[in-house]
Amino acid sequence: MTSATLRHTAWVLRGNPVTAVAATGALILCILAIIGPSIVPYDPIASDVPKALLPPSAAHWAGTDQLGRDVFSRLIVAARLDLMIAASAVTISFALGAVIGALCGYIGGRVDRYVGRFVDVLMAFPLFVLAMAMVAALGNRVENIVLATAIINLPFYIRFARAEVNVRRNAGWVEAARACGDSHLSVVLRSLLPNVLPAMAVQVSLNLGWAILNAAGLSFIGLGVKPPTPEWGIMVAEGARFISTGKWWLVVFPGLALMMTVLCFNLLGDGLRDILDPRMRT
Repeated sequence: MTSATLRHTAWVLRGNPVTAVAATGALILCILAIIGPSIVPYDPIASDVPKALLPPSAAHWAGTDQLGRDVFSRLIVAARLDLMIAASAVTISFALGAVIGALCGYIGGRVDRYVGRFVDVLMAFPLFVLAMAMVAALGNRVENIVLATAIINLPFYIRFARAEVNVRRNAGWVEAARACGDSHLSVVLRSLLPNVLPAMAVQVSLNLGWAILNAAGLSFIGLGVKPPTPEWGIMVAEGARFISTGKWWLVVFPGLALMMTVLCFNLLGDGLRDILDPRMRT
């Protein structure tokens, strides 16, 4: 980032405390995902049956599960996997969707209609059910979960980029770029896409939270990451069997991790738009 961008970012965060809190929470989560596995107090996979189902204490901040594994250590380690799945899926769907949508909006005609109908058909399916079908068919491996999550997110970016480019394709500065000899692909990639990215930033932030929920939901129903890998959806599913016996910490802590993560990314969306939107820079 340039110094001007950093100053503008600081100005936005000072003027919007909610965005600042969300950004701080997202930053802490990312740091934990990076360094968490090396600082957790216990092995997140190792069982210790004599210590099974212990409530939260000084030794085990979030208690232990049915196999005696430390819940806090599993929560921290699971953050890396969930964020990796979400970030990978959103990056793929954003990159492909932005380019495909921008090209369709710029070219128009038959290509735009065909791609538009394909997107409409894809969005006619319940997206989580579509993700379930793809993972069930391909196998519940991490790469397949990323692929399924990316595919069900793809229509949002195609439609968004197509609509934004369609509005701008005949603007004066686009005509000026063409008059200077820029190719159509160059006009799309260098002139149009950078101007629609700020508008898509909110969608990216929202999709990050939704992708985490999607990955956790697949794991919750047994189609996601395989146990004993620490993952928030698996932890909720395993803890749900013990909630009626008063072992509340098995569900509450992974549920809170999911809720706070999704909330941070949702609240971050508006601030991210203000940071990236060139019209906000004065």
